[in-house]
Formats: sequence, C-alpha cells, structure tokens
Amino acid sequence: MKVAAQPDKACLMLNATTAADLMTNNPVSINQKANLKEALALFTEKGFAAAPVIDDAGRAVGVLSSSDILVHDREKVEYLVPGKETGPVATANGEYIRRGFQVENVDKTRVADLMTPAVFSVRPNTPASKVIKEMLRLHVHHLFVVDEAGTLVGVISPLDVLRNMDLFNGNGK
Repeated sequence: MKVAAQPDKACLMLNATTAADLMTNNPVSINQKANLKEALALFTEKGFAAAPVIDDAGRAVGVLSSSDILVHDREKVEYLVPGKETGPVATANGEYIRRGFQVENVDKTRVADLMTPAVFSVRPNTPASKVIKEMLRLHVHHLFVVDEAGTLVGVISPLDVLRNMDLFNGNGK
C-alpha cells in the first residue's frame, strides 16, 4: 500500500544527473612517490582527512587517509642520538649541532607504502543515482571520477551529494 506524500512534510530531491554534476573538479591529490612528511604537510595545510593518490600519469592508484598515517606513525618521533663521547654531534656534511639541539630522524616512507591501493571509480557520465548506490554498496566516503584513460578528473564525497540536494514541500514548493 502506497502512502500519499503529506503536504506538511518536506522532501529532498537530487539536483544532479551524472557523476560530473556531483563531483568536485580537479581534486587535490598526492603522488605515490611523495614521502610521509609531504603527505602530513598536505593534510595539515588543507585540513584533509584523505586524499587520492596518483601515479606520474595522473591515474588514481589508491587513497591515503589520516588513519593510514596514524597506524604507521605510532606517535613516536625518533632523534639521532649523540655518541657516548661528550663532544658535539656532526651532520653528514660536517656541520656541528649545538648542545641542547636534536636532529630529527626523518621517516622516508613513501605514500605508496601507506595508501589503500583500492580505487573505486566511476566515469563522468555515470548516472548520479548509480553513484550514490555504489557509495552505499561499497561503504566508501569517496568515489573517484576518471576519464577514459583512467586519469583522475574529480572526486565525489557525501558532502558533494548533499550540496546537490534541494528541499521542497509536499505541495510542490
């Protein structure tokens, strides 16, 4: 039995036809060869919790999330420790470091080693309703939009879907 829409209740309507209508164009991404420090700088500067990872040709190869970084990082910074001698510590190029200062041991891990290598993508002409169904089916927060060559051209998040929703009343307003 179908229930008629009640005039005093508001409804949401999707105001998009295709993935191209929903997506954020030219998303900020990070190259798989970038190191952990570069990824952290990107996430900090942009306020991101995740970013698409691309290869040198611009094709999506994975996604890096702040959770991936936290699991790897283990909240520990390592420092080069001075030797048992009481003299000053010298860097590889012979520069001496003043007493009381430390040199950070930089983690050279690459983004490719931390990312989730799964790429869930759609084409720009994929129907918007299918995009939403895929996000729900796959339990993902982001779908990549790629062109015929597999080059990343956009990203769709739940916020992008919400931006394309219109509120209207049951009486047509």
